[in-house]
Amino acid sequence: MTKKIYFASDFHLGSPNHAASRVREDRILRWLNFIEPSCSELFLMGDIFDFWFEYKTVVPKGFIRLQGKLAMMSDSGIKIYFFKGNHDMWVNDYFTKEMGIQIVSDELEIERNGKTFYLHHGDGLGPEDHTYKFLRKIFRNPMCQWLFSLVPPRIGLGIATGWSGHSRAANSTEEVFMGEDKEWLAIYSREQLLKRHYDYFIYGHRHLPLDLRLGPDTRYVNLGEWITFSSYAVFDGNDLRLNYFEKEY
Repeated sequence: MTKKIYFASDFHLGSPNHAASRVREDRILRWLNFIEPSCSELFLMGDIFDFWFEYKTVVPKGFIRLQGKLAMMSDSGIKIYFFKGNHDMWVNDYFTKEMGIQIVSDELEIERNGKTFYLHHGDGLGPEDHTYKFLRKIFRNPMCQWLFSLVPPRIGLGIATGWSGHSRAANSTEEVFMGEDKEWLAIYSREQLLKRHYDYFIYGHRHLPLDLRLGPDTRYVNLGEWITFSSYAVFDGNDLRLNYFEKEY
């Protein structure tokens, strides 16, 4: 590989308010400018927006700088993937039509330079959290999405904005490492290893940068988020590293 593959998640643009979100968007743009010369593929692995819902002719306002930059990167030949997260699961075809970005609804399995990757935002996986898993099925149901689309955008987006205000991102809930035997995405990954081998499991959602060994040849990496950590992962063809942009930990 002459170029690198980058992974990032949980920008939560829109949270907790417009001013803070704009500062974060500018930092994300500096990062995109930084990685662009060496980037062949970019995986945006969910919750890029704190809320997103596409009406037939209306999308949430804002974030135009990010969208413009992604469009330019896509036009230059960089392949971009956008994973549906639990906050922006209502992405439809806008990013594909306008920017050529591939939408990923659930997991994506890829092989690059002889290494196998299991990629997923991370929501709804692993044990417990049965309430959310039930709600996820409702929120992702095409009929439920169609019914919500009948609500006028001014009302629908207002409801959604209020709901997003109660999210972990908006309230700066501190994430704490629970131990390898209790991290639910690590548990889920070990279950997948019983079916086939992967070199890397990469997730978002957890809001805590993690790099754990699940075996001699397998690692679980959580990408963290961009409100506190500004963390991301990069694969250079030989190894995967978890890095921090404009921050040190």
